[in-house]
Amino acid sequence: MGRDLIIGNPPITVDLRRSARARRLSLRVSRLDGKVTLTMPPRAPEREALAFLKEREDWLRGHLADVSPRMTAVVGAEVLYRGAVLRIAEAEGRRVVASGDTLLVPVGAGGAAVRAFLRARARDALVAASDRYAAAVGRKYTHITLRDTRSRWGSCSSNGALMYSWRLIMAPPEVLEYVTAHEVAHLVEMNHSSAFWDVVANLMPDYAARRLWLREQGDRLHQLRFDD
Repeated sequence: MGRDLIIGNPPITVDLRRSARARRLSLRVSRLDGKVTLTMPPRAPEREALAFLKEREDWLRGHLADVSPRMTAVVGAEVLYRGAVLRIAEAEGRRVVASGDTLLVPVGAGGAAVRAFLRARARDALVAASDRYAAAVGRKYTHITLRDTRSRWGSCSSNGALMYSWRLIMAPPEVLEYVTAHEVAHLVEMNHSSAFWDVVANLMPDYAARRLWLREQGDRLHQLRFDD
């Protein structure tokens, strides 16, 4: 279990967590919501954590200043769709439609309608890509599940079930393709060995650039809320 530490003025709340796997103090600032987490070894004294934080307070405040606020999917807001920025606008009709640089939603429809649109388009794209890459490696998956996960973009179980974050439809298409190729490669190698990465490279020789986009820009896909 963690506890909070408070440093500086104005105060910064830091979530202190102890991990049996930690060998040193490490500090993380979430680009999604600005949450600050300090991970430390199980036997490290708390005074060491406080000293560590005070030494890095200027660095920490600089990173917090760069955190973008989360947005809500309402009329006038912007939403990422296949890597493009679309502005949400109301229009007559019963369906959500992407048209040019605008995402048209039925009059009075809330964020749930935008989310449903993105999930549906994500399923279409992820199923098509999964089918294509599974055929390329000569393996079959059992089924596909879509979730709104923050800890991972996809997974492959030992029984061949694939899971993806539906928010991948917000990323550039080549990024969605990379995650799909990555997870399908696990149908061949259930690990991250060099043999696994050879499978990924055979499916997608330029996967490194797409993987880097997720590392550097992936938090952007979680900045939009869909509250009604």
